[in-house]
Amino acid sequence: MRYLVFVTLLWAVSFNLIGVFLAGRVDSDFAVLTRVLLAGLAFLPFLRWRGVPRPFIVGTVLAGAMQFGITYLLLYRAYGFLSVAEVLLFTIFTPVYITLINDALARRFSPWATASAIAAVLGSLIIRYDNLSGHFLTGFLLLQLANLTFAAGQVGYKHLVARYPSGQPQHRTFGFFFAGALLVALPSFLVFGNPARLPTDATQWGVLVFMGLGASALGFYLWNKGACLVDAGTLGIMNNMHIPAGLLINLLLWHSDANLPRLLAGAAVMLAALMLNLRFGDRDRIPVRA
Repeated sequence: MRYLVFVTLLWAVSFNLIGVFLAGRVDSDFAVLTRVLLAGLAFLPFLRWRGVPRPFIVGTVLAGAMQFGITYLLLYRAYGFLSVAEVLLFTIFTPVYITLINDALARRFSPWATASAIAAVLGSLIIRYDNLSGHFLTGFLLLQLANLTFAAGQVGYKHLVARYPSGQPQHRTFGFFFAGALLVALPSFLVFGNPARLPTDATQWGVLVFMGLGASALGFYLWNKGACLVDAGTLGIMNNMHIPAGLLINLLLWHSDANLPRLLAGAAVMLAALMLNLRFGDRDRIPVRA
């Protein structure tokens, strides 16, 4: 649980840095590719092939391609069709996808996990609902695909670790995750990237380095490790905690016009769902080596 809380705060800071220093200034395909390359290089010295089952390697590559590569490329493109408020609003469906995919893979129905996910959606909706623009269907569909791939990558990696227990510590195989992301990010940049919109100052480069080594390398590793240690309901709820955390950071550091009563009310609903799920929810935690 502590891993998920830490990464939630880390990603909340990252969302604000992207919005302030990168969005609309630096080519999105280049930004994603840079993050993938830096994260992959960070894990390259630890990577071990020997003794690792081939299905586990392939599965980790696919999880990285979905959870990082495809998700972030779709997310950045959705900003071209949706306002920031709409993007935040439409990401609230991720917990529902997580519980549905997890239940489908486990061939069961978990009422507490499903109820907790719906509560997390409602809490996020309280925080971020605004009037929708008249032309948003394309952006909505892009974002739902991003939500699905992000959810599928998390749940898939969680089940992969359970099915192929390894004597290797988790950080020695996580480099395959970023290899999968690279298989998506590199072709996307080569086809759609705009070399005229590369970073132009030290601040933008610094933010990209932080995003690559902090939000991507450390963030995705700890998030997926934490996902293996909690049940699906808790994981679903934590997927929406970045909304109140990100808005609170934006309010404190950049003095945005956040609606504080709605922020507190929505956060309270999500925290209540989290506490209830921790008390009554299913226990499908998967132990992993550090």
